Order: sequence, then structure tokens, then C-alpha cells
Amino acid sequence: MKRSDLTEKLLDIKREKGWSWKQICGEIGGHSEVLIVGAILGQMKLTRPQAENAAKLFGLSKAEQAMLNETPMRGEGVAMPPTDPLIYRFYELVMINGPAWKALIEEEFGDGIMSAIDFDMVMERLPDPKGDRVKITMSGKFLPFKYYGASGNNQAYGWKEP
Repeated sequence: MKRSDLTEKLLDIKREKGWSWKQICGEIGGHSEVLIVGAILGQMKLTRPQAENAAKLFGLSKAEQAMLNETPMRGEGVAMPPTDPLIYRFYELVMINGPAWKALIEEEFGDGIMSAIDFDMVMERLPDPKGDRVKITMSGKFLPFKYYGASGNNQAYGWKEP
């Protein structure tokens, strides 16, 4: 079985049972809803205890349970640029705002990146009389660029210079 086959099986069960993502995340537990849903969709991995919870919930075999705990090929099956309108808007946010985010992060922290590995994300619904809003908060560890071959008094990392 391929990981994509398991994803389709899990989505079929979700539809047949009429479960919400909140219900599934509550049963599996332990991490953010974004991570758990990402794992069900094949983009993240669950811990062994979470995979066991998911296996009980979905009635999975031991092999399918183990697959939920394997590191996936992240990004597989996602067209670039994305064609889904909602996902495309995130892509568009990065294309339009990415250069400004980069400039501001580098001015504040120095030469480096925001980690997508050491990372947290929370999604919230904010009621608004003009139409509810989606609030996404992202927090990633700053990883400074390492300057190769630095010696003597030369700076080795891209921390913000005084």
C-alpha cells in the first residue's frame, strides 16, 4: 500500500462515519490540529502513541498504523503552483509578501531563515460582522546562516550584527 492509498482510506472512513476534523484530532490527541490533519493527509507523521490512537479509531492494520509513524515525502502530490484556490492564496501571500517578510526578519535577526521544522502554528476563527476572519499564527525558530570556512575573527554565523 502507498501512503496516498492510506490517505484515501482514512478520508473514506471519515466521510462514511461523518466525523469532523475536531473529533478526529480529539481522539488522536497530543499535537495541534494542523499537524494531526496534515498527518492524516499524508504530509506529516504521527508519534507511535498517536498512530496507535488513529489505528484504533479508524480500524487500521498494524502495517497501516506503522505507516502513520513513518516520515512522509512531504509536498508529494501538491502541484506547483497550487491550483486549489485556497492553497493558491497562501502561495500568493508568500509571493507578494515574502520579500518584505525576508527583509524584516533579516533586519531584526540577521542573515538566516525561519525554521519550518522547529515550528508552531495555530489557526483560529475570529467573528467579524463583515464576515468571519481566519487568523493563523506561525512561530518558527530563527536559524542563522553559517558562513563556510570562517576563521580568526570572522563571523561564522549570520546573527544580527551590532
